[in-house]
Amino acid sequence: MCVLGCRSNLYDGEALSGELTARGAFLAGGPEGCQAAVVVSCSVTAAADKKCRQAVRRARRAVGPNGVVAACGCWAQGLDAGDARALGIDVLAGSRRKSALPDALEAALESGGFFDVRGKPEGWDFLTVSRPLLRTRAFLKVQEGCDHFCSYCVIPFLRGRPASRPLEDTLAEARRITESGCGEIVLTGVHLGIYGKDGAALAELVRRVSETPGLVRLRLGSLEPFSLTDNLLEALADSPLFCPHLHLPLQSGDDEVLARMRRGYTAEDFFQVCRRARKKLGGDLHISSDVLVGFPSESEEAFQNTLALMAGAGLGRVHVFPYSSRRGTEAAGFLGRLPPQTVSERAARAAALGKELLEHYAARFVGRNLPILAESAEDGVYSGYTRNFLFAFVRGIDGDALGREVGARMTGSFKGELVGEWIP
Repeated sequence: MCVLGCRSNLYDGEALSGELTARGAFLAGGPEGCQAAVVVSCSVTAAADKKCRQAVRRARRAVGPNGVVAACGCWAQGLDAGDARALGIDVLAGSRRKSALPDALEAALESGGFFDVRGKPEGWDFLTVSRPLLRTRAFLKVQEGCDHFCSYCVIPFLRGRPASRPLEDTLAEARRITESGCGEIVLTGVHLGIYGKDGAALAELVRRVSETPGLVRLRLGSLEPFSLTDNLLEALADSPLFCPHLHLPLQSGDDEVLARMRRGYTAEDFFQVCRRARKKLGGDLHISSDVLVGFPSESEEAFQNTLALMAGAGLGRVHVFPYSSRRGTEAAGFLGRLPPQTVSERAARAAALGKELLEHYAARFVGRNLPILAESAEDGVYSGYTRNFLFAFVRGIDGDALGREVGARMTGSFKGELVGEWIP
């Protein structure tokens, strides 16, 4: 199982892994020596498309001529069937037909042939996670699709229009997850903020999931800035399980660029959202973000505005993406395409600032006691994330702490990561 892209894809990978193992499959660390390989694909950028093709080619070589290669998700949804067969793909499942992949995979293993089970991306695809197999925290997908149509984004065309998971089905899966022994859930979706069509519905979902027996931590996936309503902030503040971290994509700090991107907010709007969030959820709230640099006609002044807002909003971890044209999007026809060297240079500058901001944010916790969810251990040193979504290494833990939340005093930080000592 090779999973590329967003947290929604991580959920889909978990769900498919669970379904396949329930049918008798064994998960492997790589495709070598396997009868079948599954690629959960992404198409958010041209680079993502390239990675998908590379992953499929590696899988094809690894499983050999008698093995089966399946691809599902956004890139698979838009792929020409002839191109898929030429790449060596045996099974294609679309964005909202991943639940059909296990049957198609079994059929391909039994009889050979090519199976295309994509269909139109609509409705809710009922995948289920009973327990996380690929990681220690559980992603719980509650929303699919997007109708915002940012000018640079192809995802609404590949994922389809919005759909929300039924509340009771969501709560039932949350219970199954905690009953399996996993105490951390991340609510995720393509456009999570419009779950149930408005912020009140997501706020109610947060309240209901927070009541799940055995749940220790609750996180939210990426939220568009305009989705952070007063109702939602109130629900997050009321939940003792909510981890103080929000991922709010910025993309640009320049109003003209934001308007051409069709983001639906201004730089000042974003700044005020961050301010409101910290006022309600506390000054230690970690706000991470995405930044897209090199958009057509982005001037040096516009880029500087982005850097200024990154710093002024007090962002922590920042994911920087260089703009790449996506066929079928409005921005693909924009004039003012920047030279690749300029785009790369700006991406490097934004990434360097992002590292400085993360280091500055992490440093505030040195000398403080924080709970760490132990996810792995090597040579007696445990590692995992704080509730503020900072990675930390903890020494001196007595006994097996994997999967448990343990207290630690932070003694230092390095490149945005914390180091601490166990508190018995």
